Amino acid sequence: MTATTDVTTATGLADRVLGGWLGRIAGNMLGKPVEQGEVWTRDRIDRYLRATDALPLTDYLPGPPTETEERALRPEWRTCVRGRVHGSCRDDDVDYAILGLHLLETHGFGFTTEQVGDLWLLRLPYLQTFTAERAAYRNLANGLWPPLTATYENPYQEWIGALIRADVHGWVSPGAPGRAAALARKDAVLSHTGNGVYGAMWAAALVAAAFTAVTAREAVDEALGVVPAGSRLARTVRRVTSLHESGLPWEDTLATLEEETAGLGWIHTVPNAAVITAGLLYGDGDFSRTVALTVRGGLDTDSNGATAGSVAGVMCGAAAVPDQWKEPLEDTVRSAVFGFDGVRISELAERTLRLARAEV
Repeated sequence: MTATTDVTTATGLADRVLGGWLGRIAGNMLGKPVEQGEVWTRDRIDRYLRATDALPLTDYLPGPPTETEERALRPEWRTCVRGRVHGSCRDDDVDYAILGLHLLETHGFGFTTEQVGDLWLLRLPYLQTFTAERAAYRNLANGLWPPLTATYENPYQEWIGALIRADVHGWVSPGAPGRAAALARKDAVLSHTGNGVYGAMWAAALVAAAFTAVTAREAVDEALGVVPAGSRLARTVRRVTSLHESGLPWEDTLATLEEETAGLGWIHTVPNAAVITAGLLYGDGDFSRTVALTVRGGLDTDSNGATAGSVAGVMCGAAAVPDQWKEPLEDTVRSAVFGFDGVRISELAERTLRLARAEV
């Protein structure tokens, strides 16, 4: 993925940060209608796209061709498909990016895990949290402190929730993946352990590396350096890179990884990291192809599309994100985070940029 803007200039950095926000939101919107991995498999997603004459996928999903497919889509599809997108719909993948920005603005880069929890209780509605985050929120409300918030009655400790919270730590750490990973870890341990934490560190590092990497493979390799080499997450990401390097087609790479991660479930961090990695590598520098392949990869489609879109958006810059992805967003975000509903994407990017410039 070739960079088109120079991160060393003020204009270049601003374009990259805005690209990250636009890419995250657009990728999230693309995957939202089919976010249910046990229903929307790779095969079913592609059958849907063929039925709507939408392959190759270069825009938001078309509306459902039949009532059967309509019933299978998530109810949010009505605000996420082509011709119906008018600003972003509310989603936790974007809420956590906003909350992370507010965290850094409020407490600075020296924030503590306890302060992350305090901000959740203050700004985030309980019923807009899910899986590990809901367990941690409940534990916080019951008076527990980290790291018990992540481990007490929480069977979701290695699921994808911490990974989806990590992008902002990469956006404010351009070219500094180690620093991004350290920030993401402090956030992640509120609700996750093991590969759940490693996934957040990896994603933050991946976004940070995207500011200076020449190719997606370079960013992926650099991000691997922040997590234990023997972890299942690292081994799975390396497996994807080796299969890609061998020339194996995208479909076969994902089929191989599906077999090798069988039993983990569609919301676990490890198989989703494989889908994100494959989308970035096989996307081969094209924003639309990157987010399309990632969402077509199935599993947690909106979260994966958001992360891949963030990385791709940082690498190409906002100016190079195709209009069909960014114009329907109308520079507007819906959010459950108290005080942020209706905020402008450009404002979020400007606020993020101020933090990033302070650390460049």
